[in-house]
Amino acid sequence: MNLSARIILLGTATVLVGCANYDSRLTSSTTQYLGAGGNVISKKSTTGFPDTVSYWDGDGVSGAPSITIDLREQKALFYKGGRLVGVSMISSGRESHATPSGNFKIIQKSKDHVSNLYGDYVDGAGNVVVSNVGVKSDPMPPGTRFRGAPMPYFMRITSSGVGMHAGFLPGFPASHGCIRMPEKMAETFFANISQGTPVRVVN
Repeated sequence: MNLSARIILLGTATVLVGCANYDSRLTSSTTQYLGAGGNVISKKSTTGFPDTVSYWDGDGVSGAPSITIDLREQKALFYKGGRLVGVSMISSGRESHATPSGNFKIIQKSKDHVSNLYGDYVDGAGNVVVSNVGVKSDPMPPGTRFRGAPMPYFMRITSSGVGMHAGFLPGFPASHGCIRMPEKMAETFFANISQGTPVRVVN
């Protein structure tokens, strides 16, 4: 398959991959994306999709924190005392794992969180045998163990495991339901919220 047949155009989310499985394509580290300026990026990239959205102006600003997640705009908006002080680009849940909308609160903070549902099956030496697995749907090969995907600066908003955390952002909804953010923005949001901070998720 040539390069152009494997690239997903982010501006329109047009897929040029033929009949490849949608979910596995979005979780695969080999999937390539067309970024700004025609640059080809992949999940292996340390920078991911170019971020022209995120900013933070909240240092030294007082007031109770609150967060609004805009699923349509793929943005997280941070407020202090009702004043907008920061915006982060996000990647929310894809079609089969939609991020729930509604009013929530931060119910857990975990700086070095790892998923207990999604990750890789690895051998005794830690080498990946099967990548991007779900423990509820993918059988574990003999002689392997599950290694959860890292979810740094995890901020849980539902008891079912949905939360905000640092992660790869391809430029459109691609997660299992969580709200991925650039690491710097996840770290900043994490430092400025506490358990009980209100989070509103809107479509």
